[in-house]
Amino acid sequence: MSTTTRVWISPQAHERLHRELATLRFLFSAGIDDADSDANATAVRRVWETRIQQIHDLLIDAVVGEDPPDDGIAEPGMVVTIRRDATGDTETFLLGVHSAEYADMPVYSIESPLGAAIAGARPGQRRTYHLPNGIALAITLLEAVPYGLHIADLTQPAAP
Repeated sequence: MSTTTRVWISPQAHERLHRELATLRFLFSAGIDDADSDANATAVRRVWETRIQQIHDLLIDAVVGEDPPDDGIAEPGMVVTIRRDATGDTETFLLGVHSAEYADMPVYSIESPLGAAIAGARPGQRRTYHLPNGIALAITLLEAVPYGLHIADLTQPAAP
């Protein structure tokens, strides 16, 4: 028996995905211009059909805007800051759904090599992940904050 993984998305991404789904369904039902060859029309319809199914599956399993607990553990819905141990460079990103991009920061899916490596980590924990070329990189989780708290911190006026 398989279990369904719930995915976290913001209300804005949820709305954007619903709009994309409505547009794709309209295009799919309207068909392709008759000037297109049958092969091209079939290929385009297949791409639309696949994307419609992806969005549908994503929205069914979505947890919309509900922040995970503020426990510092890296998981979907958390804005995480990591340090690349070899260089000392830091990066802040959202662990979320890659196809539901957020305008204010990069998004890494929990299924990506970096997302999978950092998932479940607590601040100070070191993890290793592999680049597509096989090179292993060590990273350290510096911070994990729920997306809603991160956004609230950005909208707060700076202290004098």
